[in-house]
Amino acid sequence: MSIYDVEIERLQGGPADLGQYRGKAVLVVNVASKCGLTPQYEGLQRLQETYADRGFTVLGVPCNQFMGQEPGSADQIAEFCSATYGVSFPMTEKVEVNGDDRHPLYAGLVTTPDGEGHTGDIRWNFEKFLISPEGAVAARFSPQTEPDSDELVQAVEKALP
Repeated sequence: MSIYDVEIERLQGGPADLGQYRGKAVLVVNVASKCGLTPQYEGLQRLQETYADRGFTVLGVPCNQFMGQEPGSADQIAEFCSATYGVSFPMTEKVEVNGDDRHPLYAGLVTTPDGEGHTGDIRWNFEKFLISPEGAVAARFSPQTEPDSDELVQAVEKALP
């Protein structure tokens, strides 16, 4: 199953239609507003601004599974991201990324190893999956990998359509 076939809602309601990203590179990131890694929103927004015209988007996926660091409502999350970091990239509804209620989007992503060989459960907020324009996982990055790291930027540039 391709990520394009997964059903997920937009942050503020209605279907997100992941099929619209067919032919684009997508960086899927489980995000949280009250995490030590939350400042990564700045780098994610810079990636969005730098590469959006070249067939790329960040897709933020809020998750509250890690020490309750994304407790807000959809409106609170949207307001925080916009006001604090100027986020313009799309965001989905809040989902679970691990466990019995893991969202199907993440069920299809977690089998991919990161650069250290880690597969399986998401370890923390801001774990990143780069999706190729064909819909395959091109790379997985640990939560500590900064959005502007050479490793991530080179992978994005290589994945651009």
